[in-house]
Amino acid sequence: MAEEIVPYHPMTAVERQEMLEAVGVDSAEEFLRDIPSSLRNPKIALAEPFSEIEIQKRMKQLGAKNKTSADQLSFLGAGCYEHFIPAAVAQIAGRPEFYTAYTPYQPEASQGTLQAIYEYQSLVTELTGLDVSNASHYDGATSLAEAAILAVRHTDRTQVIISKSVHPDYRRVLATYLHGTPYKILELDCSPENTFDRKALTELINEKTACVVIQSPNFFGVVEDLDGISEMCHMKGALFIMVSNPLSLAVLKSPGEWGADLAVGDGQPFGIPMTFGGPLLGYFAATRTLMRKIPGRLAGMTQDSDGKRAFCLTIQGREQHIRRERASSNICTNQALC
Repeated sequence: MAEEIVPYHPMTAVERQEMLEAVGVDSAEEFLRDIPSSLRNPKIALAEPFSEIEIQKRMKQLGAKNKTSADQLSFLGAGCYEHFIPAAVAQIAGRPEFYTAYTPYQPEASQGTLQAIYEYQSLVTELTGLDVSNASHYDGATSLAEAAILAVRHTDRTQVIISKSVHPDYRRVLATYLHGTPYKILELDCSPENTFDRKALTELINEKTACVVIQSPNFFGVVEDLDGISEMCHMKGALFIMVSNPLSLAVLKSPGEWGADLAVGDGQPFGIPMTFGGPLLGYFAATRTLMRKIPGRLAGMTQDSDGKRAFCLTIQGREQHIRRERASSNICTNQALC
């Protein structure tokens, strides 16, 4: 039996006719009969085509009308701001072993990607003071929501307490994640000084609390006093989740030093361009106790058969790697290039 030749073209004439017959028409014209003929091929008033040099000049003229963060101070980012990015970053990230869309399912084909993830994870654990980091999420808000999901599953409890001093976008994404679930969000009011209300937290936390979420520096730019919060959470059997700007952890006490179980936030301050709000990356770090419940991928360093340094995926809590019903998350991603 001769092998069937699969055409390269995405839609052959035969396939096109089969689709038309499937919807009960004989031709594309008949398929579009409900659209007035005057609207099918409208004449669009476009200028004559430009040469390459002319279009570059025209785009620069139009672009000059914009006000950007390069020439104006902007306070609209709510955490997403312009940061200095050394020229070496683009040069290194542009190397072919790193700059690839290939995801690390087959480690022998993606050693560069795995190494980049490993180095990133090492940086995050060093900054957060926690034991292990995953290969990142879409953004800080997604990272927080995934941490809360981990907490309710780990503790088998139903309530998440989150301070209103946490970024409002983070709180909205968390609400979206938990919508339609048996889990409940309790928002903790702020004090007149724009810090979380410690007395209100003492009254809210109970045996139903899965986790407490506090951001420091918080959305208002205030560095929170987190002394005793970890002990309060652990005494009630809850987890403590700390949200932070990762650059602040170079000078402030780390989540690990505060006794946090999970540390999350956005990696944009590391030097990712704003690019109108994304793509960004969410960092996610945890204690060793929670390591096997972390969503996403973890890259590790090992040796190959020749004794040379090699990188591999160690824990993989994604549905692509394990049974769907056992997956810790079905939407987490690897933002390795960011």
